Amino acid sequence: MLYIGVDLGTSAVKLLLMQADGTIEHIVSKEYPLSFPKPGWSEQNPIDWWNACVEGIKELTADADKSQVGGISFGGQMHGLVALDDKDEVIRPAILWNDGRTAEETDYLNETIGKEKLSQYTANIAFAGFTAPKLLWMKKHEPQLFARIAKIMLPKDYIAYRLTGVHSTDVSDASGMLLMDVKNKCWSKEMMEICQITESQLPRIFESYEKIGTLLPQVAEELGLPQTVIAAAGAGDNAAAAVGTGTVGDGSCNISLGTSGTVFIASDKFAVDSHNALHAFAHADGHYHLMGCMLSAASCNKWWMEDILDTKDFAAQQEGITKLGENHVYFLPYLMGERSPHNDPKARGTFTGITMDTTREDMTQAVLEGVAFALRDSFEVAKLLGIDIERTKICGGGAKSPLWKKMIANILNIKVDTLANEEGPALGGAMLAAVANGEYKDVAEAADAIVKVTATEEPDAELAAKYEKRYQTFRSIYPQLKGVFQNM
Repeated sequence: MLYIGVDLGTSAVKLLLMQADGTIEHIVSKEYPLSFPKPGWSEQNPIDWWNACVEGIKELTADADKSQVGGISFGGQMHGLVALDDKDEVIRPAILWNDGRTAEETDYLNETIGKEKLSQYTANIAFAGFTAPKLLWMKKHEPQLFARIAKIMLPKDYIAYRLTGVHSTDVSDASGMLLMDVKNKCWSKEMMEICQITESQLPRIFESYEKIGTLLPQVAEELGLPQTVIAAAGAGDNAAAAVGTGTVGDGSCNISLGTSGTVFIASDKFAVDSHNALHAFAHADGHYHLMGCMLSAASCNKWWMEDILDTKDFAAQQEGITKLGENHVYFLPYLMGERSPHNDPKARGTFTGITMDTTREDMTQAVLEGVAFALRDSFEVAKLLGIDIERTKICGGGAKSPLWKKMIANILNIKVDTLANEEGPALGGAMLAAVANGEYKDVAEAADAIVKVTATEEPDAELAAKYEKRYQTFRSIYPQLKGVFQNM
């Protein structure tokens, strides 16, 4: 059988066609517009997503035996607010994860309702990108549109609805709405009251690998696919990427070095750290996960290379870096503020320790090390919860740097595995569809069969000891500068 994975991103949708054994047959990408109607706002038209998916699926399966397509599932950008009326028509453009208009509503939730209560209700605190603050914003600023809302959906779930006619979401994506009781995997009555919505306005919650329905007859006809094609609920992009990298099972970990950086730690048991420094979400494998998210990761290196050094030859700038663990320059990678573990939008990037003998290589090394040190901050929070991490997968653009992987292995003092392919959410979506169709008994079995490690970077005891001392210095810098950042 063949399975389709849909990765609904912010700038484009990536569609992947996979054989049941994990062999990738074809990949297609389709772009769509992104709108910034006011400074700090970020919106998209859900109809554009749908049109791109329809066009992409047709192209993806053009040369395939369509009768062999058994299922489809999704990974997608999280947190976005898609509002439908009683005729299932889109009421307004979707407000996206990176939209910053809800500062007032976020402060209200964290300060007036209180972080302790939010954590009790949802296992998380409010961030500007989450869905609940968007609802409060819409209620205040667009009350007539708010009153028309019949269904509240997330981006990938709108595509699932258009395919099947079912209003659904999954536990991992719903975890990022600040509307779900993550521990018990149900909608929070307290949060519904705070946002003045009803459970009937929310979709039904499924596990990520559960079947939600099959293709609507008219959709199957348009796509040229059998009506029997099943749709699985899918997952938020990070959880779907975790499935695609085999990050399932207690203590398994994946580091994503993309524009932003994430540390994704799977856990069989529900856990919340006392300061909510990490997101506590449900995982696509049926259990839970903790996630640290830094807003600037590989983008720090891109900024340093392209905007400051004026070069696109990243590898050449890393060639002269040989004295690992001995650099006297430190870099705080908070170019866009920071989420985990500081939750400080006013944090800023800094170089510290520059002297007259500081070289270009020292500065470049500091940027790479600073990102790795910040990733370790999230690991330290997980350790406080008793989670033991011995190795991690790594993916994203930054993972193409052997030097960066070596730094991460030694700064975190764990083994770092490189994978045979890095299709992330799209591959994860296809794997979830395969599980829903009975190809595998569960997500763990699918991951064991499909995900392959091609290389491992192991830490060196002597170098790890050097980096341990440097990390302790790094982690002391932000607390000293926090007050300065607040007054800038």
